[in-house]
Amino acid sequence: MTSTPVGMRCPECARQSTKVRTMRSITDEPTLTYVLIGINVVVGLAAIFGGDIGRGGGTLEDSWELSRHQLAAGDVWRLVTSGFIHRGPFHLAANMLALWILGTMLEPVLGRWRFALIYFVALLCGSLGVLLFSAEESAGASGAVFGLMGAAIVVARNRGIGLWESGLGLWLGLNLLITFTIPNISIGGHIGGLIGGFVAAFVLEELGQRRGVPRYLPEAACAAIGVAAVAISIAQYG
Repeated sequence: MTSTPVGMRCPECARQSTKVRTMRSITDEPTLTYVLIGINVVVGLAAIFGGDIGRGGGTLEDSWELSRHQLAAGDVWRLVTSGFIHRGPFHLAANMLALWILGTMLEPVLGRWRFALIYFVALLCGSLGVLLFSAEESAGASGAVFGLMGAAIVVARNRGIGLWESGLGLWLGLNLLITFTIPNISIGGHIGGLIGGFVAAFVLEELGQRRGVPRYLPEAACAAIGVAAVAISIAQYG
């Protein structure tokens, strides 16, 4: 044994040095976040400058936005596509800025696969919220972004970071204030996405930390939330 500042260690261990690694260094870059932003930007530009390129000669916005009567007509794909279409440059830029901030924070911590699950579960729950609370057409990534905000709260809490200490409490409060006070904003989409992302992250974090839980059960349970949101949407309005 060799005496070291931290106690007695074997000769091999005493010669080794522990490399300091940050959370960023042990995980991948937020590639999926960049991909999602890229898809949203390309679709957004196509919707703004593409003219009548949608189904039946209509605009892309007409073909991809979501409402009750459109789902009743059988356009099930709108539950997903509505989360990638935006109404104007400001709408697109605001959502992409929020996605970049939350994505670069969460994806390296959760991993690409779990981050994708939370994003799309929140998107689908946001679509369900749109259908439940409004008969008007809705579009935008806000539901998924609010879901990431809910997931960030869960992740921060599980790592001992307080809601106000992280700044998420103030950010969430301001966004909810905007949601309920400014007209023509989808309240159902925002609240549905927020709840969906929060529950999805809670399931992934809580089940993932329990011993004896099958390896892929947390992911399967998370995916089931998104499937349930689609099933309820179709059963109620399809």
